[in-house]
Order: sequence, then C-alpha cells, then structure tokens
Amino acid sequence: MIKKILICLFVMLLCMFPKVVYAEDLKLAPNAASSVLMEASTKQVLYSSHETDKLFPASTTKIMTMILMFEAINKGTLKWDDVLTCSAYAASMGGSQIYLEEGEQMSVSDLFKGISIASANDACVMVGERIAGTNDGFVKMMNEKAKELNLTNTHFMNPTGLHDDNHYTCALDLGLMASYLIQIGGDRLFATTSLYDSYIRENSAQKFWLVNTNKLLKSYEGADGLKTGYTKEAGYCIVSTAKRNGLRLIAVVMKESEPKVRNQEVSQLLDYGFSLYENVILFKKDDIIEKIPIENARQKSVEVVCKEDVVYVKDKSAQDEVTYEMNYTNLVPPIKKGETIGHILLMRSDVNIASFEVVSKDDIEALTLPEKMYNYFKAFV
Repeated sequence: MIKKILICLFVMLLCMFPKVVYAEDLKLAPNAASSVLMEASTKQVLYSSHETDKLFPASTTKIMTMILMFEAINKGTLKWDDVLTCSAYAASMGGSQIYLEEGEQMSVSDLFKGISIASANDACVMVGERIAGTNDGFVKMMNEKAKELNLTNTHFMNPTGLHDDNHYTCALDLGLMASYLIQIGGDRLFATTSLYDSYIRENSAQKFWLVNTNKLLKSYEGADGLKTGYTKEAGYCIVSTAKRNGLRLIAVVMKESEPKVRNQEVSQLLDYGFSLYENVILFKKDDIIEKIPIENARQKSVEVVCKEDVVYVKDKSAQDEVTYEMNYTNLVPPIKKGETIGHILLMRSDVNIASFEVVSKDDIEALTLPEKMYNYFKAFV
C-alpha cells in the first residue's frame, strides 16, 4: 500500500511540467553515470540523473557529425549520390571503420551507412573533410553548432569520438542533439538508422557487410535508432530512440559497465516513458486555428494556420488541462502565403510549456496609398 502511494506521488510530481523527476528517486538506470529520458519533438525532459555532468561520449559524438551532414544535404551543398574520395588522413583512422583506402571513392549514401550502422571513423572524417574542407574545419563547425543549439556542456575535438581529454558532452546535450537530428533528418535518417544490417561496395569484389552496433533494433519494440558508443574512458554509451502510438522518446545512458547492462537500462527508461506518457495533438499541420481581422489589407481577415502539428506530452494518469494563447508578431501586409505571423503558446497552470509557429493561409495584399486614403475619408462620410 505504501509503495502504491509513493508511486502516485511521483506521478503527480511528473505532471508539474517542466519539473524533472530525477532517476535517483526511482532508481532507474542505477549503473549509468548519467541518464536522460526526453520526448523528441518538444524536448520535454521526463526523467534524468546527473544529466549535465561532463563525460566522454565515444561514438555518440557521431550524432553531431550526422547533424552537419544532414544540414549540408538539406542546403543542397551535399547530395546523397555525390561520390567522395578518401584522403590519406581519413584512411588512417583507427577504431571502428569500413577500411577505406586512400583514393577510394564512395557515395555519401554509403558513407552514411558506414557512419550510422557501423560507426565508421574513417567515413566520418571523409564526410567532414568534404563539408568543411579540412578535418579541423569540420571540428570547428561542430563546436559552432553546439553553441547554436545551446549545448552548454559540450566540446568536440574530433568527429569520431576517439578519446581526447578535452572532448566531452553530457546526457542532456546528447538528447538535445538527437532531437535536432531527428527534426532535420526525418524519414531519411530512420531509413538507415533502423537497419540492423546492410551492405556497401555492393557492386564490387569488396562487398562489405555492415552490422548495426545498436542491438535494441531487434530487441525493443519501436526502436529505430540512434547511436551507440564505447571507449575504455567513456564506457558503454547509447542514445536510443523509439516510437509507439505516435509518441517518440529519446533515452540516453552514459558510462555503463557493459553493453548488456547499457541495453537493459536504456530499455528500462523507455519502458517507463511509454507506460506513463502519451502525445496529445491539439492541432494538426495546416489546421485553421482562427480567422482574425487585419488592417490596411485588401482582405478583411487572415486565416491562421498551423505550420506543424501542435503537440504536447501528457501524463496518462493526470487530469491537467493544457490551454493555448495566440501571440501575433507580424500582421502588417503584405504577407505571403505560409509566412510566419506569430506563435501558438501552450499553457499549463499559467506556465508556457511549448511554442509553435503559425502562418498565413493565403497571400494578404496591402492597400495602396490611394486605397488607404479612400477608406479614411469614407469612414468620416
């Protein structure tokens, strides 16, 4: 009976967003040096322990490498079918690799397989050199991106995760990196990270079999990514993501003693999240929220549309109510169709828990000066 009462108390605490319930309280992932459980789209932290402690990330570093790769692809400066040539430096990488040789050519698509499935250090350096010109330039980009994402406990020395005393991050920052990568990578990201095995160099005599280092893909329902890591100094780490019933969670554990324990404890975190929480969709993408009057425009009003799904995370056992407020920042015509005109603010107990952009459904044309003058005089006739 006492145990049931304690569990209820902890559930009540979880409802008080954005308050975090720490893993020490319920002894989840007890063998991890740090851990985080996060909802992917809102970045709401559902559970954590020592989440800001600076630790060595090993190959979970490659999440940032993949972020810069997807950004380059989304900008059009890099394409999946681009064929890159391996430098001597990339070929010299130790640790996990796909044994690229100096001068060997490989497509970006296959290099991404090497990075995300086999954790290939040589492929990371090869892609980084293509994006930034040099490996050092790419590392600089990694640190600049970390600042842009407000990763306050992160510093990179390489794109691979090979050990360096000045190369560190924390569980919370890894969760935030994973959330951003999922946002920009979308289905194309999961099309590869969800593969348990695959091949590269398929049309050559050196056909090479890749086996995913993330064993949860076969053992955990809904798992489709994201990145494991290990060095002697970092221990066994994993940033895992899974999706069930529309709810995507990100779970991170760092510095575990062995892979079996790592997988068990990250699964425990995910189980906890899926058992207690659910996603609630308040509005869907392209839903019309309201129609509001607009001045100095040929149209009398503008229809306000959701740019993306408006969602929040709800404790299944809680009776809390989420309301919304509109905050308009751009209602001066002309306004183009799809242009951001403000935000919808989700509120729980007078606390802003999330913000989503809203856009104009149609082009809104501004009145000409003669039209403004005509309306002005008309108002006084």
